[in-house]
Amino acid sequence: MLQNKLIWVALPVVYSFVTLVSIPGNAISLWILIFHSKPITSSIILMINLSITDLALAVLLPFQIYYHAKGNNWIFGKELCNVVTIMFYVNMYGTILTIMLISVERYLGIIYPLKSSTWRRKRYAIGAILLIYLMLFVVLIPMESTDLTYEVKHLNITTCFDVLKWSMLPNIISWAIFIISLFFFLFLIPSIITVVCYVRIIRKLIQTSNRNGTGHERRSINLAIFVLIVFVTCFAPNNVILLVHTIVRLFYQNSYYYAYKLTLTLSCLSSCVDPFLYYFACKEFRNKALELLNCRSRSIEKFGTRRGSLFSALTFSSGQCEALENGNIHRFDNNHQESDM
Repeated sequence: MLQNKLIWVALPVVYSFVTLVSIPGNAISLWILIFHSKPITSSIILMINLSITDLALAVLLPFQIYYHAKGNNWIFGKELCNVVTIMFYVNMYGTILTIMLISVERYLGIIYPLKSSTWRRKRYAIGAILLIYLMLFVVLIPMESTDLTYEVKHLNITTCFDVLKWSMLPNIISWAIFIISLFFFLFLIPSIITVVCYVRIIRKLIQTSNRNGTGHERRSINLAIFVLIVFVTCFAPNNVILLVHTIVRLFYQNSYYYAYKLTLTLSCLSSCVDPFLYYFACKEFRNKALELLNCRSRSIEKFGTRRGSLFSALTFSSGQCEALENGNIHRFDNNHQESDM
């Protein structure tokens, strides 16, 4: 895997795309969510959390880009290797758990709007976010407390996370419990909760809607479909292959790590599509985004009008220039006509 040229090319290309799209996209989203969403609800707080984690990942991705482009050779030290690696997993599992919370919040708001009003408050959203990060940092202690760099002497490179020391965990059973727990508790269970919530939301909307439906109902259905696509496309391949690779590696001495590395790019792509989640889920975000687009359209239209006027003026001026080339008499007549006008 360390000498696989497909990884040398594919990962830097995808990570570069994610960086270029995620940083401006999530920066604009964060600006809209914080300064142009009134009031700040629990749902908006959860979306702000997504934007912050996506931005943090995108800022650190250039180190991974350089690492893989240089043949999987890490030159930035063990501390930064640990930070970048932990951020990868915090972003992936933090996104999964936050989307789960958004789905639960929307489920309670639509199915039990009155009964759930006590629980759908900002302080509970903030508390849930803090609990998520506390849980993630506790679960990832084995990685946080281990030097994740490894010198491969015969290749003359130093890897970051791609070669893990057996000493990170006491034995094979501990390794199996660690990886399988990540899969079940940080991916599978949150995914099931998210799917169940959105399926029940759709059923409720269908039951209460009229024959043609409304814009709100269509947006909720679009949101449910979008979230399911994100889970299937961005998170399922990576987590499923990680589970398969772990079982095969620990008990059958084989490996699918190259496939796992390639599917890591899909989990990073979620940071590019999260702004669309904000658009479907948040009315204030949707209105402000449309307002910004309308302002841009008006600016382009005004620019086109000014450009047309400028073009006409330049055409008239070019006529004067042609008159100048024909001699002083024509220039005098042209200026005289301009003065009369």
